[in-house]
Amino acid sequence: MMQICDSYNQKNSLFNAMNRFIGAVNNMDQTVMVPSLLRDVPLDEGEMKTVKPPSTYFQHGDMYGYYVLLKSIRNDIEWGILQGDERRKEKLGVSTLEQDDEEDLEKLFHFHLNGLHAVLSKLTRKANTLTNRYKQEIGIGGCGH
Repeated sequence: MMQICDSYNQKNSLFNAMNRFIGAVNNMDQTVMVPSLLRDVPLDEGEMKTVKPPSTYFQHGDMYGYYVLLKSIRNDIEWGILQGDERRKEKLGVSTLEQDDEEDLEKLFHFHLNGLHAVLSKLTRKANTLTNRYKQEIGIGGCGH
């Protein structure tokens, strides 16, 4: 019984969620040989439209914007986003540790952990959807779930 619980917990771990997302994006990246073919491919699938990428990537409402966004998030997970966090601290002039001392850190941790897990799951589905749509667009195979 303990092994079943452990495997269930491992399946839902943040580490495994990140690995699933990175794997899905790597698969997408290996499948999409010509990313420019994603330009002007509309986001007509409801699932792809639920998350709006930042305007820096998402200019025309096409799948290319999602492709770039998903790769960027993968790179942030793999290599870190320290540079952006440091810039934000400098702008605010406030130490985040000073703010965190006043809050219940365990509740805050669980809140963000649950949110991150949910976002990673959605992004993984979007990377898989984009990969399958690309395959359909260029006419290779079926959906291939």
